[in-house]
Amino acid sequence: MEQHRARFPQHGPGRGASPPTPLPPQARRGGSGAGGGRGGGGGTSSRPVKSAGARSERRPAGAAGAPVAVRRPAPPVVQAVRRMPNPRLTGLGCGLFCVAVMLTLGTLDAMLFGSSPIVYGVLFLPVCVLAAVWVRGVDLVTVPIVVPIAFASGLVFVAERGEGLSGRVVGLFTALATQAGWLYGGTLVAGSIVTVRKVRMMRRRRAARSRPPA
Repeated sequence: MEQHRARFPQHGPGRGASPPTPLPPQARRGGSGAGGGRGGGGGTSSRPVKSAGARSERRPAGAAGAPVAVRRPAPPVVQAVRRMPNPRLTGLGCGLFCVAVMLTLGTLDAMLFGSSPIVYGVLFLPVCVLAAVWVRGVDLVTVPIVVPIAFASGLVFVAERGEGLSGRVVGLFTALATQAGWLYGGTLVAGSIVTVRKVRMMRRRRAARSRPPA
């Protein structure tokens, strides 16, 4: 009896078959990229991505109930002072301003009030305040110098007039001696305002130096 032999399939190419042609590198890359894209696409999550704007809109829970500081309005006097003109005079400009104003006030005092030294002294005080407030920060030292000069220049029309030039000079020195209280008071007021402004300027400079550079 003839026995049939079982033939097993051969995995390798036959003897007479030609070897398979290799694929070009572009085809290999394309195939691997497509497979990687499919695999990567399947692993992505379906959760929505929150934008940065939505995150910034979130606020801490305690911030909503925090008290807000309410700024109180300034007193009427302070508001009236702020509405006034705020020029910046140089040292020479401050001197000319004081002399011109005191000459005008001395003339008006002689014409309207009969050369009253009290009226002249009272009007001298606000001039000292304006001179100390309106002068520039660089020329603060000039205010205590120009204020007495302005007081003496306007006092010529208020002082008693004697005969001749010598009589007028004597009357001027007599008025300066008798009205020294107004002169010292106005100079003291101007010096106090100038000192306060100088201290504030020094504090601002120190604060500006202590700030870290941006």
